[in-house]
Amino acid sequence: MGIYIIVIAFMLLSMGVSARLKSKFKKYSQTPLSSGLTGREVAEMMLHDNGITDVKVMSVAGRLTDHYNPADKTVNLSEYVYEARSAAAAAVAAHECGHAVQHAKAYSFLKFRSAMVPALSIASRYMQWIILIGIFMLQTTPVPLTIGVALFGLTTLFSFITLPVEFDASKRALAWIDERGIVTSQEHGMAKDALKWAALTYVVAALGSLATLLYYVSLLMGRRD
Repeated sequence: MGIYIIVIAFMLLSMGVSARLKSKFKKYSQTPLSSGLTGREVAEMMLHDNGITDVKVMSVAGRLTDHYNPADKTVNLSEYVYEARSAAAAAVAAHECGHAVQHAKAYSFLKFRSAMVPALSIASRYMQWIILIGIFMLQTTPVPLTIGVALFGLTTLFSFITLPVEFDASKRALAWIDERGIVTSQEHGMAKDALKWAALTYVVAALGSLATLLYYVSLLMGRRD
């Protein structure tokens, strides 16, 4: 029962952090960037400064849908970042380019995470069904739930491997926008705060995944008892 409460607590915490991130991003998006650069321009400058010429900066629909795709080498910025001229837009654009820099420099954690993607995509497709079947069949055989827990363990490992990748991308982003004079000291504080809350969503997700994994493990252990 204790682990079940912890899982619910992390679900609520995740919702709270996500809401806080949206609030921060909205707030910092309303403050014009003194340099007047758009998110797209910031991204293109950072790529250029790092000697990266084979990555394209694209615009994608949605809010907070920004991401770097190593498969086709694209920095995808949401419509609220691509043409925006704010500290939040600069921070997000530079952060996603931080992933492109990691890719170009063969950052170890990014390579490890990318190598896990094929297995993870298969695991994610069948995992919940296997776990559900395993829970129903637990009194008969522990095999399905054991397999499901192993697959869930893979997704949990992936969520923890993601943490250093995200932290490093933010570190690269903040260092570069400072060095390049993209932001003032006040805007730097806004950019840092926005990226901090974005990072917290990954931290909470990882811990929540671990709590859920422990819950499934406790079901297996309880069956053995």
